[in-house]
Amino acid sequence: MNELKLVVLDNIEGLGNKVNEELKQMNNESEDYIIPITRDRFSNGEGKIKIQGTVRDKDIYILSDVGNYSITYEMHGMKHFMAPDEHFQDIKRVISAISGYANKITVIMPLLYESRQHRRKGKESLDCAIALQELERLGVNHIVTFDVHDPNVGNAIPTLPFENFYVTHETLNTLIDNENIDNLLVISPDMGAMERARYYAEMLDTDVGVFYKRRDLSQVVNGKNPIVEHTYLGPSVKDKNIIVVDDMIASGSSMIEVATYLKHHGAKKVYLAATFALLTEGPKIFIDAYKEGLFDKLYATNLSYVPKQIRQLDWYEEVDMTEKLARIINTMHDGKSLKPLFNGKEEILQKLAKNKK
Repeated sequence: MNELKLVVLDNIEGLGNKVNEELKQMNNESEDYIIPITRDRFSNGEGKIKIQGTVRDKDIYILSDVGNYSITYEMHGMKHFMAPDEHFQDIKRVISAISGYANKITVIMPLLYESRQHRRKGKESLDCAIALQELERLGVNHIVTFDVHDPNVGNAIPTLPFENFYVTHETLNTLIDNENIDNLLVISPDMGAMERARYYAEMLDTDVGVFYKRRDLSQVVNGKNPIVEHTYLGPSVKDKNIIVVDDMIASGSSMIEVATYLKHHGAKKVYLAATFALLTEGPKIFIDAYKEGLFDKLYATNLSYVPKQIRQLDWYEEVDMTEKLARIINTMHDGKSLKPLFNGKEEILQKLAKNKK
């Protein structure tokens, strides 16, 4: 079997180092799996990546968080914050540096690049599909992501393995460990997230509700039609403990509007759960809503960057995905079935039953 190695870009260094340690423990190894790299920038913004260790005949797993907005470099004498486009370019730089030497290349992008631009309306660019096809042309053998905005985007690369994992098991495990919950109801904040909410509900053996977002189609604000009304469809929320689930939280305004409705209609506890807490407008809207008692906790993973000052707030709870990611890499490298990693319903139900006693 070819040797497993990790290439961890600086945008996911913290999680990458934890995965490295987890893999060493799993496999009883003392040597690091991470191959050192250097990322250099010229003063005009152009860049290059150099591999500092051997990759010959190795199975390489490239880890990158394209949503990390904290990485900077000097361009024309000014501090420049890297955007997803630049992070994706660095992935391609790594691939070009190891192509012809590595035995197998797997790209792990927990937050899939351009996943929200997954379909075209009129004369728009189809960025996510084009990016996936580009990785295929560059010689990537496998793509791994989490909770992709629309799993159908994998159809853009029908001959390339495209693995989309969910964080349901880990999120519920963390929530049940931290909270004393029963009388549950799972809520989808919109129609697009309904399949995810149904999956959570099935894991918990509970009911599900959904909000319909009515949008003003005559306006476009920040690239999308603004929401003018949330209409709830589902069972009564009175005296229920609610889990509102979505793939990502951008500005958070829609999620807070949903939480406000639930609290005003008698919900007991409201827990917000998302795979990616982007918080693109900052945490203020959540700080204010928490002070007003509109929600109780926000659960989000460490698969994408969240500033330390947010992670330390009372209402924020991190779902650690280190073990899951390490198990995925190990299982893939060993050539075993990934199916056992997709579900953990029995464990969740047993934990809930134990907590009720």
